Amino acid sequence: MNRRVFANLITPTIALIALHSATAFAFCGFYVGGAGTGIFNDATQVVLMREGTKTILSMQNRYKGPLEDFAMVVPVPQVLSEQSVKTLNKEIFDKIDTLTSPRLVEYWEQDPCLPQDDWIAAVPDGVVDASPKDVTVEAEFKVGEYEVVILSTTESTALADWLQTNNYSVPDNAAPYYEPYIQGGMYFFVARVDPDLVIYEDGQAILSPLRFDYDSQDFMLPTRLGMINSGGKQDLIVYTLGKNQRYELSNYPNIFIPTNIEVKDDVRENFGSFYQALYSKTLEDNPGAAVTEYSWAVSSCDPCPGPVTLDLNDIATLGGDVLETNGQSLDYVVTRLHLQYAKDEIGEDLVFREAPPVVGGREIYTEDSLEKGGTIRPDFVNNFQARYIIRHYWTTPVSCDDPVYLIWGGDPSSGNYPLLSSPSANTTGDEVIFSSSVSDEDLEAWLREAIPELNLDPEVQPVVRLRMPSSGCGVILNHSTLPFLFIVFISLWGVRRWQQDRRKPTHRT
Repeated sequence: MNRRVFANLITPTIALIALHSATAFAFCGFYVGGAGTGIFNDATQVVLMREGTKTILSMQNRYKGPLEDFAMVVPVPQVLSEQSVKTLNKEIFDKIDTLTSPRLVEYWEQDPCLPQDDWIAAVPDGVVDASPKDVTVEAEFKVGEYEVVILSTTESTALADWLQTNNYSVPDNAAPYYEPYIQGGMYFFVARVDPDLVIYEDGQAILSPLRFDYDSQDFMLPTRLGMINSGGKQDLIVYTLGKNQRYELSNYPNIFIPTNIEVKDDVRENFGSFYQALYSKTLEDNPGAAVTEYSWAVSSCDPCPGPVTLDLNDIATLGGDVLETNGQSLDYVVTRLHLQYAKDEIGEDLVFREAPPVVGGREIYTEDSLEKGGTIRPDFVNNFQARYIIRHYWTTPVSCDDPVYLIWGGDPSSGNYPLLSSPSANTTGDEVIFSSSVSDEDLEAWLREAIPELNLDPEVQPVVRLRMPSSGCGVILNHSTLPFLFIVFISLWGVRRWQQDRRKPTHRT
């Protein structure tokens, strides 16, 4: 007997509610593939852990070029000690990116005549201090392949001159970018690379991610300095980690990426292109916004793109080791915010605020309806994800009197219900055309349902439903089955004529 794999439940509380009420289930589908930062090749990734007034900032450098030209300048609110700066393994960024990336899932509509009693819920060496003297070296040390100095100054031109005098490769027009931070009393974390300590892969220098922690009343991320060398559009992906807490921006518009959207089967091989186009269209309609793509507890996911949930070691690596819990807690929510900016669009630095929990992209099903489209609602837990669905509808004629459609699960023909299906989506981004070149018509061609918030309304052929009474004496049709009726009629008429011809007497001469 076929079983319905109907729900992968995240927390014990939700599981108890689902199993006792039998009125609402969440089934997020069988994972096909994800769209990671690979489709946004120059994306900068930053992880911010926040607790009280403590911020731990981790950043991955996507620098490509001569090492002697590398210089990192980051404003910080206090003088950092050597103990507060660490290098990380880049795999931690790969893991958090995979966990939070938009995902493509796949469903099969289950046998509409299967009794509801058969449904099951499955939980499933140093820097030379040269003139000018208007810059103070507050600290200097080495960490990994980086030579680090912490500077203070009261003049932006003095800072720019000091960097150039000490052979830091910075643009000639950098001074105006420093001024707002100097006026705010910030210090400057400055790093360059020791080439002898760099690891190379295929001839390309691989720079370690950096992590540093500090105390500040403000929870913010300085981004304006990142625009100095910008040659065009840049993507910034910020992951926030808060104790049972989602974050959003207080000084920019906040929107959620449209989620729970049904797409056509060919998106399977073009998921990177599809998501680029969707993200670009979302920003086009909401310029300057921060797009929330994910917000969920770090220790779970549904569906999961493999064994990539964060564990205690990951939390400690990203900053938990300097908190009171010493990294021995998984009570964190990871929120993924995606922004895009250009050099000529310099605005304010990012300031974060606490935000209430939300749920969306879960495939919530009740006795009355199936969650559709961008339904996002407040809740007591964060369960939001960017999720897109390939559906296989039940089109075989059924013989029961009261079929129940729109019940989704694994492939009935497989004989089992795998947790993961083949990750065949093209997400490498190597052959992806930049999404701004994709028209609304091109984007609509991938959709099987409308996205009202983006004014996208594709033409979709209705699903053919055939229902045969248990007596087998007839077919109950809806408006979309008339072409089928015509084919059946012609076939029966042809059989009848053949039988009549055989009964005619044969004349011999």
